[in-house]
Amino acid sequence: MKTLSQVLRDTSTKFPKRPAILDPSGATLTYAELSEKVDKLARGLVDLGVGKGEKVGLWMPNIPEWIVAYFAIARIGAVVVPMNTRYKTHEVEYILGNSEATTLFAVDAFVGIDYLTMIDEIRPKLPNLKHVVIVGKTGKNMHRIGDVMASGARGLADGKLAKREALCKPEDNVFILYTSGTTGNPKGAMLSHHNIGHNGEQVTEVLHATEKDVFLLAVPFFHCFGCVMGIAGAITWGASIVPMQVFKANEALELVERFGVSVLYGVPTMFVLELEENRKGKPGGGKYNISTLRTGIMAGAPCPVEVMRGTMNEMHCNVSIAYGLTEASPVITMTRFDDPMERRVETVGRALEGIEVKVADDDWKSVPTGETGDLACRGYNVMLGYYKMPDKTVEVIDKDGWLYSGDLATIDAEGYVKIVGRKKDMLITGGFNVYPAEIEEYLFTHPKVLNVSVIGVPDPVFGEVAAVYVIPKQGVKIDPQELVDYCAKEIANFKVPRYIVAVNELPMTQSGKIQKFRLREMAQEAFDQGKMVKLSPTGGKK
Repeated sequence: MKTLSQVLRDTSTKFPKRPAILDPSGATLTYAELSEKVDKLARGLVDLGVGKGEKVGLWMPNIPEWIVAYFAIARIGAVVVPMNTRYKTHEVEYILGNSEATTLFAVDAFVGIDYLTMIDEIRPKLPNLKHVVIVGKTGKNMHRIGDVMASGARGLADGKLAKREALCKPEDNVFILYTSGTTGNPKGAMLSHHNIGHNGEQVTEVLHATEKDVFLLAVPFFHCFGCVMGIAGAITWGASIVPMQVFKANEALELVERFGVSVLYGVPTMFVLELEENRKGKPGGGKYNISTLRTGIMAGAPCPVEVMRGTMNEMHCNVSIAYGLTEASPVITMTRFDDPMERRVETVGRALEGIEVKVADDDWKSVPTGETGDLACRGYNVMLGYYKMPDKTVEVIDKDGWLYSGDLATIDAEGYVKIVGRKKDMLITGGFNVYPAEIEEYLFTHPKVLNVSVIGVPDPVFGEVAAVYVIPKQGVKIDPQELVDYCAKEIANFKVPRYIVAVNELPMTQSGKIQKFRLREMAQEAFDQGKMVKLSPTGGKK
């Protein structure tokens, strides 16, 4: 068992001159340079007074500073709280407030979002937030990341950092990743150094990763896919990381060609777009040279068989399918290179070593082999619990340590798992989990909304998007675009509904529950008749 800091120190000692980060902007950091920067920033955080166990928010895109801050926070025994880069003000306020974060790392702006203004707006409401460290231009009462590192560099010789690092244990909480709640606000899943370090190692071991590999990480660092399977996994072996801030298929293939990428990560949507782009070739003519691709992971959403086959046959990328959830650190099962092709394209593989899996009924009792039930796992990877929510923790982890996923699955006699549906009322948009209850809760704050229900509907690019069935208040008409824009102002872009349907009533059971399956049938019928109008979250029909 190791801490995340030990993982980086071991690799930096073994491969000091190997490139750790190959930034598309042109900068390269070797492992020795990365560890040195981590030391300086970690010591700088000690100067700021960040204590062991304190929560530190990370609100930045996929840039080298994210990785440096990630390990610096872990090195002093503090807790990383990653945040989605598309979050709006009230989402950031909730997570920083709920986690009791004392420090925040952020960029000044990203994809047109002015982070500094948002931080200034919420800071008076966050009494615990003492320090804001900025990459880019700073605002009032904020620190430049370079100044914090310079302070740390001056104090490195005093031994304080070594003493703090010595206090860290592999079983300590090092991450709180917030997952959207089915009943409103997100829950913070607490993960330990060992949860993350060992899962990242196992996942990349399945890929046969070595120090010669180059990982292209377009999956966000704030997600387990990026920070555990990607960063922690690559650094375990001394591989190189190419961070990509915003995914675009043509740019991804250009980076594969430019850096000789061998390991490609993505949700199915990304692979769909890369396949399409690769078939077209470069805009100026000619094919992309992606011959260095060796393997990768497709995860985060159901993986269509044809996409899997196309990736393997056309891109010659021998990908593995991975299944998991944040609460499981995240990976539970993976397909292996020596699995029969049928298993590789139609299942999510077998459990990783040290992890048990079972399928259970609603009473958490195991069902016979081949029958459908709630997929559960037990092992080193199960989270420590939900932060400040013990009542929610016992709803998903039983007294014997089994974590229940809420996903419906079958397991065959050889241990291969097939996901057949979701118990949770959740949709997956471009690889991100979206819970209807969260959108519904926000829409109920609109003055014209009487009742509302949100479902997922198919989308050719994102897999699924949110569709809203809404009952307006009496005597009031609702412009669909008005609701889309209302959502776009305050919730992350991927959660914003793309379809708004005004109705006089919602289908209900006799007990008063909305029949979402009927809404899905209504939506399909409307699609078949060409009556569903897709809207843009930025205004206008699409």
